[in-house]
Amino acid sequence: MVQRYREVAAAFPTADLPPLETAYWLVKPRDLVRGTWNEPKEAAAWLGERLAEYAPRFAFEVDSNVARLISMVNSTTARLDSGADVSLGFYLERPSYLSLAMVTCSPNRSKPELSCPVR
Repeated sequence: MVQRYREVAAAFPTADLPPLETAYWLVKPRDLVRGTWNEPKEAAAWLGERLAEYAPRFAFEVDSNVARLISMVNSTTARLDSGADVSLGFYLERPSYLSLAMVTCSPNRSKPELSCPVR
């Protein structure tokens, strides 16, 4: 069991799987970063574009409700503006899962010791 933990811990920084804590995206390689923004509204707009892109593939109809998606984008703006990270996940048509995360890093509120991978 200890050996398996060591293997997973060694692979974690380079794996594209989402971390348990959103802030730990900051230790992932730069090539996993899909964009950087200076303003929360810009990051939320990116999120809105991704949600619109994937909504037809959501496994559950409730996830693709337009009013719900708009609400998520608006709350993302407010959360990022307050310095909080945002992490969302959606089951898509089998066997896929969409994970979207927006991480603040100037510095990150929950993990200030982690530096931004892209500057």
